[in-house]
Amino acid sequence: MPEVSCYHCGLPIPDELHLSVDIGGESRGMCCYGCQAVAQSIVENGLEDYYRSRDSLPESPREAMPAILEQLAMFDHADFQKSFVKALGETEREASLLLEGITCSACIWLNEQHVGKLPGVTAVDINYATRRARVRWDESRIKLSDILRAIAAIGYRAYPYDASKNEEISRKERREAMWRLWVAGFGMMQVMMYAIPVYMANGDMTADIESMMRWASLLLTIPVVFYSSAPFFKNAWRDIKLKRVGMDVPVALGVGAAFIASCWATLVHQGDVYFDSVSMFVFFLLGGRYLEMTARQKALSVTEALAKLLPAFAQKLPNFPVDRNTEQCVVADLRPGDRVLVRAGEIVPADGRVVEGISCANEALLTGESKPVSKAPGDTVTGGSINAESPLVVEIELVGESTRLSAIINLMERAALEKPKIVELADRIASYFVGALLVVAVLVAVGWYLVDPSQALWITVSVLVVTCPCALSLATPIALTVAAGALAKDGLLVTRGHAIETLARATHFVFDKTGTLTTGEMHLVDVGICGELDREQCLNIAAALEQSSEHPVAAALRKGVSGDLPLAQSVLSEPGQGIEATIKGQRYRIGRPDYAMKMAAGELPASLAAWLDSGDTVVVLANQQGCLALFRIGDEVRPESALLVKELLVAGKHVVLLSGDAPSVARRVGTALGIDDVRAGVTPQGKHDCVIALQNDGAVVAMIGDGVNDAPVLAQAQVSIAMGSGAQLARTQSDFVLLSENLDHLRWGLRRAALTLRVIRQNLWWSFAYNVVALPLAIAGLVPPWLAGIGMSASSLLVVLNSLRIQRAEKD
Repeated sequence: MPEVSCYHCGLPIPDELHLSVDIGGESRGMCCYGCQAVAQSIVENGLEDYYRSRDSLPESPREAMPAILEQLAMFDHADFQKSFVKALGETEREASLLLEGITCSACIWLNEQHVGKLPGVTAVDINYATRRARVRWDESRIKLSDILRAIAAIGYRAYPYDASKNEEISRKERREAMWRLWVAGFGMMQVMMYAIPVYMANGDMTADIESMMRWASLLLTIPVVFYSSAPFFKNAWRDIKLKRVGMDVPVALGVGAAFIASCWATLVHQGDVYFDSVSMFVFFLLGGRYLEMTARQKALSVTEALAKLLPAFAQKLPNFPVDRNTEQCVVADLRPGDRVLVRAGEIVPADGRVVEGISCANEALLTGESKPVSKAPGDTVTGGSINAESPLVVEIELVGESTRLSAIINLMERAALEKPKIVELADRIASYFVGALLVVAVLVAVGWYLVDPSQALWITVSVLVVTCPCALSLATPIALTVAAGALAKDGLLVTRGHAIETLARATHFVFDKTGTLTTGEMHLVDVGICGELDREQCLNIAAALEQSSEHPVAAALRKGVSGDLPLAQSVLSEPGQGIEATIKGQRYRIGRPDYAMKMAAGELPASLAAWLDSGDTVVVLANQQGCLALFRIGDEVRPESALLVKELLVAGKHVVLLSGDAPSVARRVGTALGIDDVRAGVTPQGKHDCVIALQNDGAVVAMIGDGVNDAPVLAQAQVSIAMGSGAQLARTQSDFVLLSENLDHLRWGLRRAALTLRVIRQNLWWSFAYNVVALPLAIAGLVPPWLAGIGMSASSLLVVLNSLRIQRAEKD
């Protein structure tokens, strides 16, 4: 039998509401979202004893705001804060929060200004697209509950960020928006049924029939104004109380003035009514906002999918390899060294290494690489990837915040919460524009009242509505949000708010060599034959000699050989020098030139001796008759590097290769890729100074690197890109992380960044052009209120649809 009263506060549960929380193994009914949120937090933090030991029931959030504020004190509890608060110093804390009630960029501004002025709050950043807030505060001066109270006091609700909670709030927003839109649409159609006959009669309708039509229209418009338009009035009233002007103020003034005037005209049987215009305007405005909200939530799907990627439970193997009995455990309870069974189709619960089994993993969401990656014993697996084929036994190595997935999510959160200068500029312009709009509306009302009082009201309403700068406030953040999601899907992770805009404006691209343009792995560059044996025979002998060695040079030699190798006997290995062994009765040496040539008669051929100065690793194969072959081992150039460099050069960008390697090695790579500006033998400080010199000449520098020694120069460049497998310090200093390590994805990302900047400019130009054209037309009386509503909604919708083009940027 369903519960009739709330388990948390004891109040009756509304019939239409079905909310519950699992407490003590039983599903307990809740009367409102506030009780559900508090009860869920109590359970998740292991404080269920509260319900067994309490001697009174708390008040409900839906019954009294003071009760909400009292319950917020729970968020000061250390156990509550574990999942969403980070300690940055002895007393400084940072929380990731989710805000409910955000409707426009003015809401963002209000919360940032209001919370930012609290004593003890050191920083607050809110992202319009994601509704997420990052708040930093000094715990010795202010408590988290005080910050949440301040947010609640201006009409918003803040929750600890949680992916499922965010999804719940998004569903709630969509459901409420759809209901308000439906009521407005139904009211508009019904009002038009009464308004059209009056227009068609053109004054020939009798007074009593026309009065009946007006009263019917009034009754049908009431739900549109008081239900569908409620958010406009609520937000406008809040702004007025706080002595500021938000974007809902002109909308509320327009709707309210037209409705009140129409009601008065209906009561006194004199003057025009605008019930049809009011209902149409509200319907079109709500329709535009609903489509904008849907597009925004769709653009965030990649980020939210990452946040929900890890499973809740894992199959632990406590006695492996003695037996294979599994026990289910919570993923959060896994520790390094634990063994888990990951069946085919299941998600890897944490970062680890394969102990048993052969399969492949789908890492598309993590790296943007659509092809499954083969996994065998000894290979690493990443938490969040999907085991595609066969069961794997995985030994856990990293858990919690240490995992690769957590690092990705943290970097994405950092980017989402940083506000680029171009967004701040647009927000400031929009806030000033609203104030100027109200002044213009007053002047228009006075002017038209003196010229033609019968026209003054609806023209003023049109001016208020048609020029509301919603499109201007959306122009930049929606484009950047769509771009960040699309780039993440391709494996290029945005970690700073300004990154996309700056990458599109970069004039100089500076590449590190090792691990960036090259793979960072040894491979066979060339073979020089100087004896009687051919290339294939020399490679077979070299691979046989190096068959048991784990050295990277040995691995590079073995890569170039296929088929069975001859047997090496009487093997002698001299560390740091080379290997000597007998193959088919002949004694051979391979290793450093001086070591190998001690066995041989004669010297290295002059034509090949120059290789020793190339900067690559040179290995000599010799026997007692003399030198047989020289093997040149070097770093392998990534196959996609040439296309990236070519595209940059065609686009007019200046490409620089900056390397600490020997000049001959760097020049070889530069020549192979078509890079003219090659600077070799450069120290970490030299790289830093080189970038500063370019910047002093006016360059906008994009730096691409991967090592610890690249961290200072990555930080110095205006925009930086780190390879996904590079050092952690390099990743944290960069503005992008190329998770896939595929330079094609960077090439596509450059195209997408350029498209994003074009879209932002188009959006801004459209927003300004629309207002420049619409305002004079509205002042002249050429735009009725219903058309003003369509114009305003269409301008915002056009900005959103134009931004969605970024998802379809050309690849190859």
